[in-house]
Amino acid sequence: MRHTTYKIRYTKYEIRYTRDAFTLVETLIVVAILGILAAVVIPAFRDYTTKAKESAAKESLFILRSAIERYAAQHNGVPPGYPGDNTDAPPLYGAFYIGLVRNNYISEIPKNPFNGLQIIQMIGDDETFPEAPTGNYGWVYQPQSKTIRLDWPGADSREVNYFDY
Repeated sequence: MRHTTYKIRYTKYEIRYTRDAFTLVETLIVVAILGILAAVVIPAFRDYTTKAKESAAKESLFILRSAIERYAAQHNGVPPGYPGDNTDAPPLYGAFYIGLVRNNYISEIPKNPFNGLQIIQMIGDDETFPEAPTGNYGWVYQPQSKTIRLDWPGADSREVNYFDY
């Protein structure tokens, strides 16, 4: 740091002003160090954010699957999603919601941590389960097989597809 002293002389008094400041080189060095630190920290932060979303997705799936199994156990093996527990009727999201949330198996449908959606794509009994996710829904559910999956493309840090959780 450079200290500059200015002297101003008046008739009887001498007044000194000092100016403390960083030089341009010192400022550039600090900025370069901060840039290097940011380049190291930001990717690590993104990694932790992704791992947190992966953990939240697994926990949400565990909660949904447990609630589906509890509901089916208490309704003679009929999983939620069928209106009036009638397996001949086509599955409906409203019946799934009423079955789990209104009957207090879960407090609310969890959000997909990657896209923030709670909407569930219902797959009919005669339909095949999609091969790949679209990302347009929070979850994909087929009552007949009691299969619920995360609707998000891509793979986690261990190369496991999110759709296969």
